[in-house]
Amino acid sequence: MGSRFDITVVADSETEGNKYIDLAVAEISRIEKMISSWDTLSETAKIVENAGIQPVKVDEELFDLIGRSIKISELTSGAFDISYASMDRIWKFDGSMKERPTKEEVAASVSKVGYKNIIFDPQNQTVFLKNKGMRIGFGALGKGYAADKAKQLLISKGVKAGIINASGDLTTWGTQPDKTPWMVGITNPLNKNKVFSWFPLDNSSVVTSGNYEKYVEFNGIKYTHIIDPRTGWPVSGLTSVSIFAPKAELADALATSVFVMGKETGLDFINQLPGVECVIVDDQGKIYNSENIKLNSTK
Repeated sequence: MGSRFDITVVADSETEGNKYIDLAVAEISRIEKMISSWDTLSETAKIVENAGIQPVKVDEELFDLIGRSIKISELTSGAFDISYASMDRIWKFDGSMKERPTKEEVAASVSKVGYKNIIFDPQNQTVFLKNKGMRIGFGALGKGYAADKAKQLLISKGVKAGIINASGDLTTWGTQPDKTPWMVGITNPLNKNKVFSWFPLDNSSVVTSGNYEKYVEFNGIKYTHIIDPRTGWPVSGLTSVSIFAPKAELADALATSVFVMGKETGLDFINQLPGVECVIVDDQGKIYNSENIKLNSTK
């Protein structure tokens, strides 16, 4: 998935622990093959290959994942959209951009994006991308889903506690060997050396999305790498979003969504979701949090 996975398990011996970690790695690799649009043998690639041509019957696991993705798109009014992969990559954050794209170029770049054109047929278990050139991609929730599945597998094998960290998509279960909770620190991206709050994670997940390392600047305006799939324009105003949720898949998707929504709409949205909380840092370094979360600056 192009991401680093760090897996920690509580086991009776190093040998046993390594055995469990190998199982988790195999499960993550299985998920990667399922959701990769670049693996021509994957069902995801077949869906993309048949865009505008015909529906594709897929396994229940992928079908359900796509179904949940569409529900999040509906909840967020398109701020989250797996068809974002249809977007023409006109924004470059590798230093090669010399001028800002025109409004017409930006509008054209998202012409094939739109979750409402993903035809989802529960009766036949098929997925159809209505328009030629449409694509789907799981970059905004794939890591979280893989972490959840690896955790689920390890629990089924009797592993009592552990952490799976998929490059910032973190999920836990059980407690540390000394029976204390797993703790996660949230940093302010404008001062990365300092943790502004610690949170205990009890069979829960947290995902932090940052918008401060990849950007381009034109006429004194900074354009960052998280792009609104509805408009094609980079979002602004926020620096990081941390989402706490029961599952890493959900936290992963919502972190992207809140970034696109912005502070006020994002906080209002999260406050309406039971069991989900968020911490937002804006581009001035100011910290905001949802109603039912308390910031604790001491570990």
